[in-house]
This record gives sequence, C-alpha cells and structure tokens, in this order.
Amino acid sequence: SLRYGDQQPEDMEPKQIKEGYLVKKGTVLNSWKVVWVVLSEDGLEFFKRKTDNAPKGMIPLKGAVLTSPCQDFSKRTFVFKLRTAKNQDHYFQASHLEERESWVKNIKRVITCLQGDRKFTRKSTRRSIRLPDTINLSELYILMRDQEDGVKELKLEKEKRVYNHCFTGGTVVDWLISKDKARNRHEALMLATGLLTEGFLQPAGDLSKEAVEGGAESAVLDDPDALYYFADSGFFCEGYSSDEDVILKEEFRGNIIKQGCLLKQGHRRKNWNVRKFILRDDPAYIHYYDPTKGDENPLGSIHLRGSVITAVEFVPEAKRYDVDGNLFEIITSDDTHYFLQATTPEERKEWIKAIHTVSKTGK
Repeated sequence: SLRYGDQQPEDMEPKQIKEGYLVKKGTVLNSWKVVWVVLSEDGLEFFKRKTDNAPKGMIPLKGAVLTSPCQDFSKRTFVFKLRTAKNQDHYFQASHLEERESWVKNIKRVITCLQGDRKFTRKSTRRSIRLPDTINLSELYILMRDQEDGVKELKLEKEKRVYNHCFTGGTVVDWLISKDKARNRHEALMLATGLLTEGFLQPAGDLSKEAVEGGAESAVLDDPDALYYFADSGFFCEGYSSDEDVILKEEFRGNIIKQGCLLKQGHRRKNWNVRKFILRDDPAYIHYYDPTKGDENPLGSIHLRGSVITAVEFVPEAKRYDVDGNLFEIITSDDTHYFLQATTPEERKEWIKAIHTVSKTGK
C-alpha cells in the first residue's frame, strides 16, 4: 500500500485518476464486453454498468506490467494488456488511438509510483525505451496529422484497388527529413518504425503488411508501393464496384471530427447500450458501432445535415436504472429522434458543439 506520510484520514481514500468506457476480454469466457473502468492510485476497477455501486472486479497495479500496443488479436485495434504481479492477464480495448494513449500513460504512471512508493503525480513522464529520450512519438504523430503542415493523405490506386486517406512510406521518410526530425533516410525509417510499432501508423495493402509480418529491421518500407495510413483517419479500401457501393462509401469520405463511446437508446426496445461513435464532417454523418466487435461495419448511421441537437434532462420512455444526467438528443431532418448519454457534462458539451457544427457545415 502507498505511504501517505502525515496526511489527514479523509485523504486515505484512493484518488480517482481516470474513468471511462473500455471493452474488456472475459477472463473465463473469451467474449469481449463493454465495462465502465475507474483508475485510482492503487488499482483498476471495472463495473458492468456506469451506475453500479459494486465493481465486477479489481486489478491491483503494484508490480503489474502494461503492454501497448498489444498485437495478440489480429482483428482488434487499440488493445492494451495488463499482467498482474500474480501473472494474470487482462486485455482492454479502447475505441480510438488518443483514448488508448491516455489510459496507457496514466496506468503506467500509477505503476511507476507504486514501484517507488510515491504518490501519483501527473508530472512524471515515461519515454519509449526503443528510441532516444528526446523523441516523443505522440507529439510527432500530432505534427504529422496537421492539416496544413503534416503528411498529406491521398487517394491512391494500386492493383485495381483504391486506397483512400493513405500515403507511401517514402512520403513519411521525406516529411521527417524535411522537418529536421531525422538526419537521413535510415534514421527516418527507424522513427517511422517506432510510430508503426506503437500503433500510430497502420499498414495498408499487401506489400506494407508483408514487411510488418516479415520482421525486417525496418518495418516501414521506403517504397512508393508501400502504403500506410494514420490509425485514426478515415482510411478505407475499395475495389472498382457498382454505383451503390460508391454511394455507401460516400458517407465515410469526410474527415473524422470526433470519436468515442456514448450510451445510446435503442429505437425498438428502448434499452440502452454503449456504442462507439465516429463523427465525420463532409458529408455530415455520425456512424455508430458495437465496440465489442472487431469489424468495421457500423450498426447504423445518422445523416446530420439540417438536424437539431439539444441537451435534455430526461428521456421519455426511459427504463428504471437506465440513465441519469448528461443526456442529449439528435432530431434529424426527417424527424427521427436519437437519445444519447455522455459520461460527463463537459463531454456532453463537446459532443453537442461538434455535432452542431457538422450539421450546419457538412453536406
């Protein structure tokens, strides 16, 4: 347990550091389920529902080891693994890259503080061990994603397939050198490989996937035929297909504006489920997915052009324990009503603002 020094008794309660929805792999059954997770100074508790008082389980973090990215499940992205001091493995999946990075950073700090018997502090930072201490891959990734000054995402055609929102390995290398992040192509390839192993970049197409699996010194190829994409971009690949497919794909062409998990009320049975939402700007769509599934097909989409978004205090026909606070409603131009719940007042405000902007500007 932590040594708190001469603190008052009321401070003995472990402090909450981060909370939110994650998908967790069952320890007995192999099924993945959404859980509400609370990180405190000594452990990670997970609950079946956000409103539950008693946790389903508690993972002690003293002596635990965190692995991220965890590549044990080929169809699942943004997974990290926690191995306890007693060698029990727990797998969690975040809904998008920034979310995983935030969880990983905070859990690593808790583990480090417990090792040194120190109080949790947000000041301590851990660097990736594979690269020099001066390199911060998260910061580098943000620069690469910059709309004006970053790596340009292109629509490229290879072997009768169209790859949207991607770029070549050579482009990444050129960009790193031009921005003085690397002195030569070899150094740039090492940096790009770091970005790939940490899950910031993903391989698209056969050539780049083979290089990753082949275990070469550099997993990123400095090659005009090796394609990559940003982990949280709107990347998709299509064959030459019928007009119907083109219309469907049109929905996914916009830039991702915001993504994350929200509680959504079902239309028919009025029950509430956690869904992963991705908001895109032009065309104005929000797609929702089952976060426990590894597939890329949405359960549904909401066309936001001309819709009205408002905060609401209660939901008609809501069932018993279902929801409490942070609710908002989307009314589409064809008068369909969607009720959603954010986890905090700030999150609700951010979603309403983002959806409102897209509904006005996107086509």
